[in-house]
Amino acid sequence: MNELKFLEEQGVSSSLINKIVKFREVYPVSDEVKNRIIKPAIPFYGKDILEMAIAGILQEQNLLLTGPKATGKNILAENLAYIFNRPSYNISFHVNTDSSTLIGTDTFRNNEVQLREGPIIQCAKTGGFGILDEINMAKNDAVSVLHATLDYRRAIDVPGYERVALHPATRFIGTMNYGYAGTKELNEALVSRFVVINMPSPDEETLNHILKSMYPTLKESAAEQFVGLFLDLQTKAQNSEISAKALDLRGLLAAIGLMKIGLSPIRAIHMGVGNKSFDLFEREMVEDIIMTRIPSSLEAAEVFED
Repeated sequence: MNELKFLEEQGVSSSLINKIVKFREVYPVSDEVKNRIIKPAIPFYGKDILEMAIAGILQEQNLLLTGPKATGKNILAENLAYIFNRPSYNISFHVNTDSSTLIGTDTFRNNEVQLREGPIIQCAKTGGFGILDEINMAKNDAVSVLHATLDYRRAIDVPGYERVALHPATRFIGTMNYGYAGTKELNEALVSRFVVINMPSPDEETLNHILKSMYPTLKESAAEQFVGLFLDLQTKAQNSEISAKALDLRGLLAAIGLMKIGLSPIRAIHMGVGNKSFDLFEREMVEDIIMTRIPSSLEAAEVFED
């Protein structure tokens, strides 16, 4: 299993890996939802975080991943679903997310009213991993559904329909950022239904791992420049000198992909990173940071090995 070899390479406990193998054997996935088992685009690196998350899932806990932007919360959630070979259901919370969005709505079919199942019900029935993205943007109506779903009784009462028991493999992974518009503090009752992992900001070693795994032919000198750029932006964002808009790992990886097909590095970096700051003053600051790391004379051919 390549996804488990990836854990071995990071030094994750062999005992935990053996328990994952057992979990996968005990809870096979039905053919109807195998298309929801998705290999992550970006691997997650971080032995300690992986071990904490895996231990929580094996102990039937739901996880809450907290931390600032670009700490890999969603990447970890996607990797966990793949490691455990589970169908994943992504539920993004926003101001209009309510109970019907999560549970489903009534629909008329075959001359009778039936429930058109929402992602929470589908996840509960299939033994999926539900990724609750930006859970601290949930309205009270949606929070009430989560209280019941995440409760130790592991069942959902759907008004007008039969009670839905959670499949024993079902887990929910919440993610949340702090201090963004529309977010709020989670109440204690909801937090008590999770074990919480505070996600650290990626360091130089982690970023190098990610870049080299995504682009194996990337030159060491180029990787050093791109990692340095990300860390510079991260420091500026942590010091509140710029917002976190330009602190975008996916954007950086996309920019390197643009270089691979021949776009000049400086233009690619502006597309993937710099232009995500829409405030003119902030964009100029970000452009200055980019210029200190990425010379305008750098050519795409200089970024990758032949």
